[in-house]
Amino acid sequence: MTVAAQDLRTLTAFDQQHIWHPYTSMTQPLPAYFVERCEGVYLHLADGRRLVDGMSSWWCAVHGYNHPVLNAAVTEQVAQMSHVMFGGLTHRPAIALCQKLIDITPASLEKIFLCDSGSVSVEVAIKMALQYWFSRGKRKKSKLMTVRRGYHGDTFGAMSVCDPDGGMHHLFADFLPQQLFLPTPTSRYGEPLNATDEANLVAAFEQHSHQAAAFIIEPIVQGAGGMRIYSPAYLARVKSLCEEHDVLLIVDEIATGFGRTGKLFAVQHASIEPDIMCIGKALTGGMMTLAATLCSKAVAETICSDGRVLMHGPTFMANPLACSVALASIQLLATNDWQRQVRMIEEVLTTHLLPLTQHARVRDVRVLGAIGVVECRQNINVSAIQKYFVEQGVWIRPFRNLIYVMPPFISSAEHLEQLCGAIAGSLAADEHFE
Repeated sequence: MTVAAQDLRTLTAFDQQHIWHPYTSMTQPLPAYFVERCEGVYLHLADGRRLVDGMSSWWCAVHGYNHPVLNAAVTEQVAQMSHVMFGGLTHRPAIALCQKLIDITPASLEKIFLCDSGSVSVEVAIKMALQYWFSRGKRKKSKLMTVRRGYHGDTFGAMSVCDPDGGMHHLFADFLPQQLFLPTPTSRYGEPLNATDEANLVAAFEQHSHQAAAFIIEPIVQGAGGMRIYSPAYLARVKSLCEEHDVLLIVDEIATGFGRTGKLFAVQHASIEPDIMCIGKALTGGMMTLAATLCSKAVAETICSDGRVLMHGPTFMANPLACSVALASIQLLATNDWQRQVRMIEEVLTTHLLPLTQHARVRDVRVLGAIGVVECRQNINVSAIQKYFVEQGVWIRPFRNLIYVMPPFISSAEHLEQLCGAIAGSLAADEHFE
C-alpha cells in the first residue's frame, strides 16, 4: 500500500468516526467518497476516478467548478476585504449585487435583506410576514398557509412549513408551530388548474385567511419534498386568492431561481409577482453560502412604520466575498446564454428519461428545464445505488424513491447522456431498491 493510500484510509476512517454528514447516521454512516478537486462538470476522487456531476452540489454549482471568472471575483475581493460587519457599514459588493437583483427580479420586489443561507432567508421571510401584520395591528394573522410535500429548510421556522407527515422533519412535530397545510397540488405542469385543486384552495382561504399571515410555496417545482412539478395555473390562483383575502405571498425560489426551470425565476411561468421572495443556492454559482429575502416596498414600509426595525441581523450578512462572487455569477449567466444551455439540457433529459416511464420499476418521469426526475415504485437503497453510479462515472444522489438530476448548465449532451444511461442501468438491479 502506498503512503498516499494509507493517508487516504486514515482520513476516511476519521471522517466515518467523527464527522456527521447531512441526513446520515453517525453510527451507521453512508459511504462518503473522497473528493480531491473539482473542474468543470467533474468531481475528481482521491482514488483517481472522475465523476460527471449530476447534482450541481445540491443545485447550486450552475457554472460547474473552478470557474476562472468566479475564482477571479473571490481573489480580487479578498485583496480588499474578506468580511466586515454590515451593521452601520456598507460596501460596493453588497450595493452592486442588490442593484443587479432589483434589475432581474419581479418589479414588486424593491427591498433586499441579505442572509447567510437559504434556510435563514426563509426564517427572515416568515419574520417579515409576521411583523407586517403586527405593525398593522392584526396579531391574529400569525399562521402560515402552505401545501404538503413542500420543503423550505432545516431551521425551526422553515421546518414548520415543510411537509408535516412524510417530510424529514416529522420527528420535531411536537415542538414546531402548527401551520395550515393544504393538499399537494395535483394539476400537472402544462395542464389547467383542475377542479379539485381549485376547490381545496378556495376552501382553505375562506376558512383560514383571517389567521393567515402568508402563503409560502415553492413555485412550480417542489424540491426536496418530492421533486413534484405542478401547473403554473395553480400558482396564479394562489396569488389571486392571496390578494382577494389579504394574505401575503412568499415564494421560495431557493432551488428554482437563476434559470433552473427554464425561466430566470419560476414565478415567471405563472406571470405573477410575490410580496416576498427567497433566493439562494445558485446565487453565488456554488462558490460559497449566500441568500437573500426580497420584499415589496409596501411590506418593508409597513414593518418599519413608527420607527420599528426588522428583528434579524446575521454576523456574516452581506459578506463581501459572497456578494462579489454572486454578482459575477449572475453576469456569467448572461454571458453563457443560460436559456440556450437549459433548453439543451431539457431536450436531452426529455429524450433519454421519458422512455423510462415504460419500465416496471418506474411510477413517473418528470422533466422541466434543467431538472430530470425518475420516481420509482420502491424506495432506493442509497448506499448500493450510489456505489453503482460511481462505478458508472457519475455522481447522482437519490432520496426516498426518487432518482433525479439537476446538472450544471455547462454540461454537454455527452455528459447528460452518461447521466441518463446510468439512471436507466440502475433500474435493472434488485439490490438498488428496498
